[in-house]
Amino acid sequence: MVSNSDIVWLGVGCAVIGCLVGGTMLGVGIALISGGAPLGWLIMLPGAPVAAGLGWLLARRLARQV
Repeated sequence: MVSNSDIVWLGVGCAVIGCLVGGTMLGVGIALISGGAPLGWLIMLPGAPVAAGLGWLLARRLARQV
């Protein structure tokens, strides 16, 4: 059975993973763009959807236990 603490830790895990992945992609993309490499846009723009996708995968894992 899923408890309230499981849901809280899911939220914390999603937030941490989202911040790490999205922030890293944003930082690397901006660094490349400021250095003159247009490849940085391909790394920076999908940062938020990729971070959200990882959170969604974690939520699916918890939903399987319900």
